[in-house]
Amino acid sequence: MSTRSTPWQAGTPSWADLTTPDATAAAAFYTAVMGWEVHDRGADFGHYAVCTRDGHAAAGLGPAASPDQPTAWTTYLAVDDVEKVAESVVTHGGTLLVPPVTVADQGRMALALDPTGAPFGLWQALSMIGAELVNEPGGMVWNEHHSADPEAARAFYGAVLGHTYTVVEGGEGYTTIDGAGPGNTVGGIGGLAADEAGGPSSWAVYFAVDDADAAVAAATARGGHVVSGPDDMPFGRMATLTDPQGARFSIMGVAAAPEAGGS
Repeated sequence: MSTRSTPWQAGTPSWADLTTPDATAAAAFYTAVMGWEVHDRGADFGHYAVCTRDGHAAAGLGPAASPDQPTAWTTYLAVDDVEKVAESVVTHGGTLLVPPVTVADQGRMALALDPTGAPFGLWQALSMIGAELVNEPGGMVWNEHHSADPEAARAFYGAVLGHTYTVVEGGEGYTTIDGAGPGNTVGGIGGLAADEAGGPSSWAVYFAVDDADAAVAAATARGGHVVSGPDDMPFGRMATLTDPQGARFSIMGVAAAPEAGGS
């Protein structure tokens, strides 16, 4: 099992969480699809929940703070100094949505938009490193930026987080983000998918599952919708879905999970 107990290297996707108008329904849905146990942190944490598998933290979910807050998964990037990085976000054309704030003894966080309009989070670990389970069923296996302007996105994250990139041959301009993950990469940046054309930029989250077809069946049986797949891809059997509240996420069958895992 691929688990971790030490902080993630700066710039690495280290956590993902879901903002949803119906946290109870979302918890039931993802329990069925991902095999998670969902632990509500209580009123002091705004009923934010940590989702675990085999006792290891995999992701989070929580209720929307207002009716107009988007229903979506957010990718958090690890940082060593959230104040310094937040300042750099603004300097390089990004927008702070939530300035740096301390989350109990867990860590310090901020939320931002990059210059292409993609929301993302920053996480400076204290007692909570972020994801403890990755590249295994129930854990993140890949994070990638779907961008209306990939070159602008690469320039921004390079300046703010020191990201460097490797071009994927035949990838139509897609690049991996270099880093200390399996395969020497921690994510990717590319253009919008065909069904996203004309839409906003975003960070996409992929989760590993035991069986992609079974996960799709579980999702659709509980009100989810298939955006694409499941299809056999070079790195595994993959599908993109939306949950019953409209949040988009992707899954990858773990039997063929890539050496270039995601976090």
